[in-house]
Amino acid sequence: MKIKFPDGSEKDFSQGVNGLEIAQSISEGLARAAVAVNVNGNVQDLTTPIEHDSDVQILTFKDEEGIEVFRHSSAHILAAAVIKLYPEAKPTIGPTVEEGFYYDFDMPPITPEDLPKIEEEMKKIIKEKLPFERKEVSKEEAEVMFQDNPYKAQLIQELPDDETVSIYTMGNFSDLCRGPHVINTGKVKAMKLMKVAGAYWKGDADNTQLQRIYGISYPDKKELKQYLNLLEEAAKRDHRKIGKEMDLYSFHEEAPGMPFFHAKGSFIWNTLHEFVKELMIQRNYEINKTPIILNKELWLQSGHWDHYQENMYFTKVDKQDYAVKPMNCPGNILVYKTKAHSYRDLPIRAGEFGLVHRHELSGVLSGLFRVRAFTQDDAHVFCTEDQIKDEIKDLINFIDEVYTVFGFEYDIELSTKPEKAMGNEELWELAETKLKEVLDETKKDYKINEGDGAFYGPKIDFHLKDAIGRTWQCGTIQLDFQMPEKFDLTYEGSDSNKHRPVMLHRVIVGSLERFIGILVEHYAGKFPLWINPEQVRILPIADRHVKYSEEVKKELTNAGLRVTIDERAMTTSKKVREAELAHVNYILVIGDKEEENKTVNVRTRDNEVKGESEVADFASQLIEEVISKK
Repeated sequence: MKIKFPDGSEKDFSQGVNGLEIAQSISEGLARAAVAVNVNGNVQDLTTPIEHDSDVQILTFKDEEGIEVFRHSSAHILAAAVIKLYPEAKPTIGPTVEEGFYYDFDMPPITPEDLPKIEEEMKKIIKEKLPFERKEVSKEEAEVMFQDNPYKAQLIQELPDDETVSIYTMGNFSDLCRGPHVINTGKVKAMKLMKVAGAYWKGDADNTQLQRIYGISYPDKKELKQYLNLLEEAAKRDHRKIGKEMDLYSFHEEAPGMPFFHAKGSFIWNTLHEFVKELMIQRNYEINKTPIILNKELWLQSGHWDHYQENMYFTKVDKQDYAVKPMNCPGNILVYKTKAHSYRDLPIRAGEFGLVHRHELSGVLSGLFRVRAFTQDDAHVFCTEDQIKDEIKDLINFIDEVYTVFGFEYDIELSTKPEKAMGNEELWELAETKLKEVLDETKKDYKINEGDGAFYGPKIDFHLKDAIGRTWQCGTIQLDFQMPEKFDLTYEGSDSNKHRPVMLHRVIVGSLERFIGILVEHYAGKFPLWINPEQVRILPIADRHVKYSEEVKKELTNAGLRVTIDERAMTTSKKVREAELAHVNYILVIGDKEEENKTVNVRTRDNEVKGESEVADFASQLIEEVISKK
């Protein structure tokens, strides 16, 4: 039979060959690295026989599907270790997550101090190189096998009566699992348990609280070490810690998930807002402002009531149901409908920095990264079908311009129709085709993210890469044929007939609050001059230098710079150190010499001494730096 590989090449094999044998026929190195095999779009064990002509891809830890198989196998090793150490523990589920894997157990509470003991047991299981053996049984047989575990029994009962159930066994541990898995436990060369937390069975607070153990794993110790170093660096950059140190924002129990911006943080927020707004004005946007509370009928019409209700907040006004807006689109649609439009008016680029509220579970709230109240740099482009491509290309260029200013590289994903979607299949296919064509024409590299589109249309997502290599999904362009239908939006065409506009939803920074959190961690608090709330700090050496320091401050402030004076009675070296820790861009030391020469002695927050400078020259250099946004 013929096996076709991703590069288009083909090779003949005997019927019943498995993925491992195919990998061995290519190279021993590939066979050692292989964790699973993709056969005609289905990921399966390396030992599963292939009986027909097939498209085959050998999966390694470099592939997303390979990582998932590898770490799901690691979760099984964790479960086996816990059962060995705590025989009374009842394992429930153990999926992979973005940062590794976890397994939930019904067992007495454990603490972080217990994790090293579990790790040691896992290492013993790994050293034994126990094979993962798959067995398929009937639903009835599975119920007998797991009759002592009420959680597994419930999962089995929820399956259709004629379902074949797969069981994976390694050593003395068997688990209900679809698979696939690595060939044996020895493949997991490096792992670490990260934390333990509480979790409810099936996420329902009315159910039993379980012990959730998180872990990470890699095929070699070097990669694990790199990951742990990254975590250490990320901890240093934690925006919650830096934000508190720099007095940017705070969080309070009186409004959980809703950040409080202090004066310095508000400056960053406003500067970011003004930066994006000015670029929008240059691109001929109108900028609207719409209410945050709108009645139920509008949300029913938009589809949010049916598709997004669990994330919304509600209230009553005059005994009628209202909702706090989770998105800005319906408000801007109402603005569009206030007057008749001609094809000559289009495209209409309607922007709004809209405050939205979304109900997030308290357990997922995370500083500025996951909040319940935030402002989106939203825009909705109303255009003709013929204008779609040009408008999307303009949006891609706009997004690229903004990200380049902050030094971000990015990757692009095309997210397609989700399971819960509204509208007919033809419009979805048309929308997805349009987005693919634009990305292909602009020669942008992208990958398909199946089923992750918005409920009203497919989208292009932009994933930023920060200074330490982490990725953040921020910008998005969503193509929507559905909302114009639901709201009966029209324009008069050149033929004098009514036509339906197309609607593009887009954000660039996304949530201003979240983007600020990303910037804090990207720069580790060392903001570029143009967006830093404290650009210059003046350090008079003695009280007699304060008057001249105030003159310098006035001149710099009049030039448009943000300046403070540290008049405290302490050594200059200590003041310099504190200014460096506060991430002030420029530190000016003023003593007798500087006052006599009418100069300032300039140094940077990175301890670079630039020496004496005329005040006017120094101001000009900084203004140039602000304008260029270096």
